[in-house]
Amino acid sequence: MAMNGWTWFLGAHVALACIGVVGVLRGRKEPMAMLAWVMGLSAIPLLGFCFYAVFGADRVVRRVHRKRRRIVHRIQRFSRRAELQADAAGKLLHAGLSDNLAGVEQIGRRLVGMPATNDNQVEVYNDANAIYSAMEESIRGAKKHVHLEYYIWQDDATGRHFRDLLIEKAREGVECRLLLDAVGCFRLSKRFTKRMVDAGVEVAFFMPLYPLRRRWAPHLRNHRKVVVVDGCTGFLGSQNVGDEYRGRLKRLSPWHDSQMRVRGSAALFLQQIFAEDWLFATRNALHDDRFFPAPVGQGTSIVQILPTGPDQGIDALEHLLFAALEAAQETIHIATPYFVPSHAIRMALIHARFRGVKVKLVLPTRTDAKIALWAGRSYYAELLEGGVEVYELDRGMLHSKIATVDNRWGMLGSANMDMRSFRLNFEITALIYDEGVAAALVKDIEEHCANGRRVDHKSVLHPPIRKQLIEGAARLCAPLI
Repeated sequence: MAMNGWTWFLGAHVALACIGVVGVLRGRKEPMAMLAWVMGLSAIPLLGFCFYAVFGADRVVRRVHRKRRRIVHRIQRFSRRAELQADAAGKLLHAGLSDNLAGVEQIGRRLVGMPATNDNQVEVYNDANAIYSAMEESIRGAKKHVHLEYYIWQDDATGRHFRDLLIEKAREGVECRLLLDAVGCFRLSKRFTKRMVDAGVEVAFFMPLYPLRRRWAPHLRNHRKVVVVDGCTGFLGSQNVGDEYRGRLKRLSPWHDSQMRVRGSAALFLQQIFAEDWLFATRNALHDDRFFPAPVGQGTSIVQILPTGPDQGIDALEHLLFAALEAAQETIHIATPYFVPSHAIRMALIHARFRGVKVKLVLPTRTDAKIALWAGRSYYAELLEGGVEVYELDRGMLHSKIATVDNRWGMLGSANMDMRSFRLNFEITALIYDEGVAAALVKDIEEHCANGRRVDHKSVLHPPIRKQLIEGAARLCAPLI
């Protein structure tokens, strides 16, 4: 009987592994990712197939595509209005951009369908208290509606403060909507959200974790952090809502984040992104005119809003970053908490250095995702050999996701420089074609480099055997991180 039981077990494992391998081969992912899945399916009986069925099968991505096709006719109404309003005063431009920047803008527009606009006022914040104060000021000044979209919202002093602020605004008659990611906020209690719902705040969760639902996809997460007030003021960046982002957790304190406030036409595109995500999560369309007011120019900064995610047919974020690195002529500065780059991005960084571009990369030493830290370190030797300057910030948690090119323009948003942000997460990034803003971002990165330590060849070329094994194992998992 025992022998028959083992025979059935092994037979089931082989059959399911073969089914999974067929799915991997049909999916045509990156070769290393395919190899990792094949190894997992073959080496881990039954559990490997279950893991692949939940996290790796293409059927999840195709469901996102089908859902998007079903709602696209509803989205077109407000998305086209936003674009037309942004175009109205000649806001689509190339006249103010050099040839290489115009090329990047064109690539971004073709990838995600959103153009740059040149009537924006941009303020960049890298202090948590300043970020929250600016958000609170804008929310308190709301007259019509407030829309918020977050990956993590904690039930702590900070989370409760902003919850109560939304309750206050809802009772004043302001329409308040809050979209939270189901995985990022899985610890948030119903009691916490019920107080908002009872006060009139609409609360929804992005792709809830109900296995029997057709849209169940626990590995495709909404990593965006967006706030839109009255359709004319918007916030985006890397900071979630919680005490830890103020540096109140000693283990990862101080916490470094970057956020931006934008006033002008770019806020309409943030509104469009929220409306699209809200429609996806709730099937309720926000297409009334009151959500898309005529844009009023607030400044002269050129801003391009770029939503990326697994509902797109191409890895738009990776293509865009590659284009930005290739456009560099003098300097590249990058700060990111999680660095697990694709082969193309590593080549672009090294190629830029060979062209004479000075490249600086700063990462944290302390992190809440050790496997990503170890995997990132496994690439240091290759980058250092290519001439890239690598720094690690020992003091606090570096959570900013920013990059600048030639001290003239920059990228800021929610996306990390890893495979998850490139291919699995719904992310939001702003391209800011403004030398003043770029200078502020460069200053921030340079301060992190000055406060950190430069990684030298000696420490990465001859590490202890234990470190080699840990980093090698983490790198093997890189396609799945």
